[in-house]
Amino acid sequence: MELREATAADIEQIRQVARDSLMESYSHALDESVIDESVEEWYGDDLTDELDRDDVVYLVADDDGTVTGFSQSYLVGRDGTNGQISWLHVSPDARGSGLGSRLLARTEEALVDNGATRLSGKVLTVNKSGAEFYEGHGYEEGDTRKIDLGAESFTERTYLKFPGTEGEKQAPLDPRQVDDTTVYVAFDESDRGSTAPLYVAYLDESREERYGYFCGHCESFEVSMDAMGRVVCSDCGNKRRPSRWDASYL
Repeated sequence: MELREATAADIEQIRQVARDSLMESYSHALDESVIDESVEEWYGDDLTDELDRDDVVYLVADDDGTVTGFSQSYLVGRDGTNGQISWLHVSPDARGSGLGSRLLARTEEALVDNGATRLSGKVLTVNKSGAEFYEGHGYEEGDTRKIDLGAESFTERTYLKFPGTEGEKQAPLDPRQVDDTTVYVAFDESDRGSTAPLYVAYLDESREERYGYFCGHCESFEVSMDAMGRVVCSDCGNKRRPSRWDASYL
């Protein structure tokens, strides 16, 4: 089994692994059409260009020419030190072999080598095995939020790890005024947007109550989310793809 960087030749197999993995972990909770739409959104025609980006870490598990798992991660945030694990999937037939752990370890190593000091992943709470996977690999529970997938609402939890970090784990928040409200922007928490990061904003310095997002491109708080989890800045069009629900690993 070889763990290596993904290439354009792997895309069709990546799509199949993603669908099989999501069906295995979420078919009890999500409609098949929602899973198919997510696979199409994330692994469509623009995936070839994405594999060439410097801020992307894309690894596959190659078993004699067959892709049996993959991880998809990004370096995000103002200084690129947030390693965001967007997907990590193992084919159902390969689960139970420890491949998910190997992929995660190699992904973490690649992100840290590229400057990440904070690692994050997100899992729907209905995926108990995914949550246990993160917790078993040293991740701490972070905040939760409600997201809509299709016609249903789910809870998504963030899991965090701070490799090699001593003392304060989180960067200071940046207070901004929105009308008569003080909003705190977390430049160490962000989602990858189409033109710039979309930073998480809070109503309190303890990061317990979310306000929304702050657009890193035009510095606007006019950012909204649609029913499929697409986050879009109404001022400049910077957008995040629909919510993903990963951790379907073992």
